[in-house]
Amino acid sequence: MAVVSIILLAVVARLVPHPPNFAPIGGLALFSGSHFKKKIALLIPLAAMLISDVFLGFHNTMIYVYASFFLAVLIGRLIKNNRWRSLALASLTSSVLFFLITNFGVWLSYSMYPKTLAGLFQSYLMGLPFFRNTILSDFFYTFSFFYGYQFLSNLSLAHIRGSKR
Repeated sequence: MAVVSIILLAVVARLVPHPPNFAPIGGLALFSGSHFKKKIALLIPLAAMLISDVFLGFHNTMIYVYASFFLAVLIGRLIKNNRWRSLALASLTSSVLFFLITNFGVWLSYSMYPKTLAGLFQSYLMGLPFFRNTILSDFFYTFSFFYGYQFLSNLSLAHIRGSKR
């Protein structure tokens, strides 16, 4: 039930109006990698993306977007604690990888940039305005998922302890 709820939350967050590149999937992928077994961890962001992409539309660079979130799940598996520094480093690393991989994919998949080193650089340069929101959303959703889960777990434990009295 928790897995379905997390997926639906991410789908809704992608579908409601939001600033460009301000979406929950990066944070969700890190959280999933950290808190779920490998197969489920990979399926959670994949399911959220596929379901929401049915409504948002599919595109030529999806493989690069999905690959970057696959890597974010793997980064999440390295998170050993909920300390803010660990989460911030994982989130920033995930954001940078997303930026590098997806803008490379845009350069490779479309004809808007020449297939030269200068064209690749131009693709990265044009992606910079979106990078800010990627970083902000990855931080926001990473901390929300990790600390939200911690809060709800503590609340649940307190409720269980209180009901035993």
